[in-house]
Amino acid sequence: MKWIRVRWTHDHPDEPIWLLSELDSKRMEVRKIEVFRNGSKGYADSTIEMVGTRLGEGPVPNLSDIAEGPQFQVEEISHEEFETAWGRRAIPDEPE
Repeated sequence: MKWIRVRWTHDHPDEPIWLLSELDSKRMEVRKIEVFRNGSKGYADSTIEMVGTRLGEGPVPNLSDIAEGPQFQVEEISHEEFETAWGRRAIPDEPE
């Protein structure tokens, strides 16, 4: 398994700005989290799709291929970092 985080810089209010994915050995998404500019989060796995987030239908490109797009910043993250994010996916932000 591999875990990646992608920062997507754009001006589309209805599209996520962060994407975190857990990938299997064929680079297919197993779990995915999307974080939107307003702080809302969507997520998906093989049994659930929340806030319109879906797993990709094909393999995720190599990190170097993703990084060719100037709007993307991509990095591999640890399993622990992904699990922490996955654990927080449905927890609302603390009130100020």
